[in-house]
Amino acid sequence: MQFVLFPGRHHVLTRFQAEYLGRLARGGTVVWAVTSANHANTRRNPVAYHRREAAIERFSVLTGLRSLVVPVFDTAPTDRFAEVTIKNIATETGIELTPANTVVACSTPEVAALYAKLGFEIATVEEESGAERPWDVLLRLANGDEAWRELAHPATVDVFDRYQLVDAVRTVVNDPVVGDEGGLTATRDYRTYAESFADSAARKWSAVREFVRPGRIVDIGCGAGAVLELADREPALRESDLVGVEVARHLFDECVHKKAQGVFTNPNVFFYRRNVLGGAVFPPRSVDTTLTFALTHEIWSYGDQASSLRAFVQAIYDHTAPGGVWINSDVCGPDDRDRPVLLRLAREDGANPIEPRRDLPERPSAEVAAYVAGLSTRARFDQFVVDYRFPVDHKVEGDAIRLSLADAMDYLTRKDYAGNWMSETQEQFCGLEYADWKSLLADVGFEVDPASRTSRNDWVVANRIAPVATLTDVDGRPLDWPVTHVLLVARRPLNT
Repeated sequence: MQFVLFPGRHHVLTRFQAEYLGRLARGGTVVWAVTSANHANTRRNPVAYHRREAAIERFSVLTGLRSLVVPVFDTAPTDRFAEVTIKNIATETGIELTPANTVVACSTPEVAALYAKLGFEIATVEEESGAERPWDVLLRLANGDEAWRELAHPATVDVFDRYQLVDAVRTVVNDPVVGDEGGLTATRDYRTYAESFADSAARKWSAVREFVRPGRIVDIGCGAGAVLELADREPALRESDLVGVEVARHLFDECVHKKAQGVFTNPNVFFYRRNVLGGAVFPPRSVDTTLTFALTHEIWSYGDQASSLRAFVQAIYDHTAPGGVWINSDVCGPDDRDRPVLLRLAREDGANPIEPRRDLPERPSAEVAAYVAGLSTRARFDQFVVDYRFPVDHKVEGDAIRLSLADAMDYLTRKDYAGNWMSETQEQFCGLEYADWKSLLADVGFEVDPASRTSRNDWVVANRIAPVATLTDVDGRPLDWPVTHVLLVARRPLNT
């Protein structure tokens, strides 16, 4: 055969592959179709394409194999994967791979079957020999098993060592927060998420601009970079470094795209894809201003609640320069959050099924959205209790629900998010009240600026909550709707 087509993610190359391909190619060309080439820093794809390509080229030099490396971008699952890959190779190289001139080397039976269906002969690599697969070698690395160095080919070991990828791979693969595809949840609609952040960016920047200290300005959880775009336009910040940190792959990719398109005029704009819970992102005392918008409740929700949030606040304090500031804007629990209350909800504004569904996590998002949107406010509460990742201790008393004030507000501020229901029900908005925040910041070492304050979204109350809900104490006395948001301006003292 003139060509050996070797499709795969190729994060790790092995000594076994070197021996196997040497026998199989016999002077022909190995075509490395590197799949998920547009993915990096995710659990499934921890190594960036350009590092994988570098290892393959080094592998080829050391083994004497003639190679062609072709990136294949990730696509939605399709039974035409083999056909798409072959067309991609033809476009990139001008080479037509056919059953007459190519054998396919593939150890994944499902993928091999797609090529076999097109008439290609299949060489099953590790499948036929029982050798350890590359992914298993990578998991050894992630688990701290140094035997990976003996199983991996020296080309991979060299690239991993030179570019300090070992710790990076371990961090990504073992990340307790970020999913396989590089997001916080598999159900979040990142397009609408980015759009909502862009729409509110001007309001957010206006609220915090006066507290920003020039120098190194870092927006953690920067989304698609909308706030940094506004900071970029500030003449007073033209000498500052503007740094965005985003964990979600979809949003980080959009930041990089904007920078490539010339959206930012400041040459010192940088983006990093990092999970801040995975370890320090910046050196100690190196950041003048840290911005976080709608982030801390996610750290609380997807991490280990109080301990994860404290670790995050400590990391912010550690990287803040003396005299520097952390500005945090987020949702907030009501004062006296554990207070028992009675909540009454409308039943006439939608359907009232006998019991909530328990299959929504397995259903398509469009179906979930339509179903939840069709429920009455009262029935939607029952569905919320089923889907919400946090326990809601409640009791039905006549036409009212007895529960804590925090749980009542967590439902009322989330009930209209039908479009992202399975994502939003994984997050807790009211984990901390303002007093908790002040205590946490002081305990870590921050000074809370008097400008810090809580607020209430009166539009949401007037248009979304009050028309369909009433809130009273346990004796039936009406209660005012509590605060929903917090702005924290925390400064690291100059003498630290």
